[in-house]
Amino acid sequence: MVRLPVIVGFGGFSAAGRSSSHHAYRRTVIDSLDASSRNQTLLGLAAMMKLVRFDQASGLWLDLAAGVDQLLSEQAVLDKYTQAALDGSLIRRIEPQYFDVDAVEWHKSVALSPESSHATFLSRERDLPEPLPACWQVSPVDGEPGRVKVTITDILEAKVDSLREMPVKAAGQLPSGYDPADHYNARFHPRALQMAIVGASDAVHSLGIAWEKVVAAVRPDEIGVYASNAMSQLDENGFGGMLQQRLKGGRVSAKQCPLGLNTMPADFINAYVLGSVGHTGAIVGACATFLYNLQAAINDITAGRRRVAVVGNAEAPLLPEVMDGYGAMGALASDENLRKLDGLSPEQEPNHRRASRPFGDNAGFTIAESTQYVILMDDALALELGADIHGAATDVFINADGFKKSISAPGPGNYITMAKAVASAIDLLGAERVQKHSFIQAHGSSTPANRVTESEIFDRLAGVFGIEQWPVTAVKAYVGHSLAPASADQLVSTLGVFKYGFIPGVKTIDRVADDVHQQHLLIPTHDLDQRSHAMDIAFLNSKGFGGNNATATILSPNLVNDMLAKRHGQQAFAAYELKRAETRLAANAYDERATKAQFDTIYKFGEGMIDEAELGISTTSLSVPGFAQAVNLVVPSGFKDMV
Repeated sequence: MVRLPVIVGFGGFSAAGRSSSHHAYRRTVIDSLDASSRNQTLLGLAAMMKLVRFDQASGLWLDLAAGVDQLLSEQAVLDKYTQAALDGSLIRRIEPQYFDVDAVEWHKSVALSPESSHATFLSRERDLPEPLPACWQVSPVDGEPGRVKVTITDILEAKVDSLREMPVKAAGQLPSGYDPADHYNARFHPRALQMAIVGASDAVHSLGIAWEKVVAAVRPDEIGVYASNAMSQLDENGFGGMLQQRLKGGRVSAKQCPLGLNTMPADFINAYVLGSVGHTGAIVGACATFLYNLQAAINDITAGRRRVAVVGNAEAPLLPEVMDGYGAMGALASDENLRKLDGLSPEQEPNHRRASRPFGDNAGFTIAESTQYVILMDDALALELGADIHGAATDVFINADGFKKSISAPGPGNYITMAKAVASAIDLLGAERVQKHSFIQAHGSSTPANRVTESEIFDRLAGVFGIEQWPVTAVKAYVGHSLAPASADQLVSTLGVFKYGFIPGVKTIDRVADDVHQQHLLIPTHDLDQRSHAMDIAFLNSKGFGGNNATATILSPNLVNDMLAKRHGQQAFAAYELKRAETRLAANAYDERATKAQFDTIYKFGEGMIDEAELGISTTSLSVPGFAQAVNLVVPSGFKDMV
């Protein structure tokens, strides 16, 4: 019996806010929600943005932004800070704590020539370059030991500190004022690894089950962590700082090299959040990286190698150097091109909120940061523990493009992945259910090429499989393109659709572009209310540079519950529902704390370290201190028939 990988926890942070309990999704459909859901999400944003802080003694909110000790009721907070919460989330102009987009530091090359036959300057002797340039003559300064006079007789090539304006000024940033480093002892961690810690912690708490209980229920090697990032850690505390030190005249630290590795989002979770000795994997596939890792987790669970999987990514690419790289490719939406789209004069500032415009008249993608993690279990373990099931991930298909002329150009691989995903869903659930109760989370990068090529794939396949008015949404319109976690952003949004019934419209566009293929598609520019017509299947599509195409099939919790009741029997499912009620209470309790910005971030530095001398080893098992069950060393080989 093939085990079904069910989604039992999810969490993280993006430009839309906290992911657990669907808050990030709710931010994208905020105007379609009931008042209670809307208010709780806005209140949570205000708290994480440090506009207010909950005062436990009074049960009221302390106004932090006002600069005075003033207590506010929940309604007063909403009245005062709703607009600030909305303005400080989703895609927006890059904020100064990242860098000044109007004055980015750089070095300008300048050729300096002596006005006469030579020029002179004074310097400390120890600051002289080695070897001296041929045109430099050095002599000591009388009465000033250690000082020298340098005479230059030819052109001096110099690098002078300068400032320049960034052509791209919009990005998907974490909500204004929220800093992951505030929530644990960050110890000079690169930002992406800070985000990995807080994102994975949010996912673990969202379970509503103590992690220790999960660990005790399985063997140590039946837990797997599948995580990575596409751009490594390129800030000052990672590879970026390491590569800059020689040019800056500094020294490389002992942490910059190891912490820069793109495996670190998995390694940090194992070492500081979970304390896992189980399987670890860090697969990279450009913008499809999350789905590559999800496929590995699904394969391991369905094959019985793993019973629990933590899958996700953390990416922090909001750096001038990274944006220069994507900008040089013409991949990012510059302010100049946004002005052209909207008919603005050079003096007018474009609407950065609408920088990302999937399937509309657009000019490039909007880069973003994000950290997203999901927790999977096999269906039997989920029922045993009473885990709350938010959906299931049944398949991920990955295919390349064949021979290419341009590494960034699309190809046939995505046709294969999408077609196989739809065909597999039809095989499982029947054509009618896929035709009437499925939708697409498009890659929707907001480039002119993507809107044509991706929509053509969807439209052609819809015609082949008899699908009409196939709903298509694109979460990048709200949170931008976060590279490795991009499809994790899609998944978090999808789980929200299953819960609340609204497919987020592509609200950053006024209309679908004329060259978009949509004979069989429905690309709404407003939230699509599907509450009376439940969506049971979602296809998550990703098109990464280099031909890294992937498509995942995700099933709704209602559909999964029906499947599990059939597989395990009504009696077993009824017993599970009783356990699930307790789990939901615990998850709701965490949500209440997190809404007050009390995230209970897990960071166990040097705690619970294992003494290898205490390992218990026999020919059939290996026991590890701190783990209830032993690793099974009875490992049958599949190649016995060859011996």
